[in-house]
Amino acid sequence: MELKSVKIQKPEDVNFILGQTHFIKSVEDLYEALVGAVPGIKFGLAFNEASGACLVRWAGTDDEMIELAKRNALALGAGHSFFIFLKNAFPINVLNAIKMVPEVCRIFCATANPVEVILAESQQGRGILGVIDGSSPKGIEDAEGIAWRTGFLRKIGYKIG
Repeated sequence: MELKSVKIQKPEDVNFILGQTHFIKSVEDLYEALVGAVPGIKFGLAFNEASGACLVRWAGTDDEMIELAKRNALALGAGHSFFIFLKNAFPINVLNAIKMVPEVCRIFCATANPVEVILAESQQGRGILGVIDGSSPKGIEDAEGIAWRTGFLRKIGYKIG
């Protein structure tokens, strides 16, 4: 068995979700969950089928996001993993809907940060061990940092008062 790291390729400002699911039906169910969660959402979805034809299955509403999802899914190559790349929405807008899809087993990350996926590869295939999401902390938040954080959340409308 070998350990590998795969860097997710995407524009800096694009959010994505990486998860694991267990059934080909997930492509349609995830699609339905996303369009039901945010009217007019622009996204691309790709799923690595782990048996049968073992294809990258895909769906979406935006060609650019679909291509990102397909390209990253193929590069990752881990069975039953899925990518959702978002254009006019954020993970917070869709994460609960995605987690409610019965086939979804786990979410590894939901971020716009640079991400490396740590994989184990054997003769059978690849499996996700975990992710490196963004950078390491550079210190501890102080009073100024707390004021910035609370102000920022109110400025963008995620908290009131």
